[in-house]
Amino acid sequence: MVNLSFGIVALGANLPLSQQDPVSTLHSISSILHTAPGISIMSISRIWRTPAVPAGSGPDYANAVALIETELSSLELLALLHRIEADHGRDRSGDRWSARVLDLDLIALDDLVLPDADHLRDWMALPPDLQQVRTPDRLILPHPRLQDRAFVLAPLAEIAPGWCHPLTGRSVAQMLADLGPQALDGMTPVAWGERPGAA
Repeated sequence: MVNLSFGIVALGANLPLSQQDPVSTLHSISSILHTAPGISIMSISRIWRTPAVPAGSGPDYANAVALIETELSSLELLALLHRIEADHGRDRSGDRWSARVLDLDLIALDDLVLPDADHLRDWMALPPDLQQVRTPDRLILPHPRLQDRAFVLAPLAEIAPGWCHPLTGRSVAQMLADLGPQALDGMTPVAWGERPGAA
């Protein structure tokens, strides 16, 4: 029997890809994810238009979040996401928060806390000026910036508002409320997500 894990993947883009606008890119990438070996999308949020972070650093993003089932390990899943990014022209040699044609982030997998609770707490507490320049040398789960990012939490709240952070115990709805209403300034849902392959 294959053991399946539940995962959360964030999708983003703010640069055209082969004459395709970022919203169209996310629609096509969701289909690719759904048909990738060892993974299937169970549900996907609407696509949101969100301002680039930091403000003024680039064009607005298209963002969405998918809930997946997978038989892959965390590292196998991360490698798959990076491979899809590379196949679509993602260049990881630039600044961490630079504009990009595609961004696929593994947000969480089951209730895994990786590499351990202390490392996760340290990265969650990293000051904003260091977040932009420091890159982890290993996979950290859940994503250490999850609780700070309305562009992940708002789409995630549409499809899994009750999911709870395994370290803090805060639900998606609570984490989004913690940010305050101003966190949604400039964010607008622009397209409905749909489960790839659905009739």
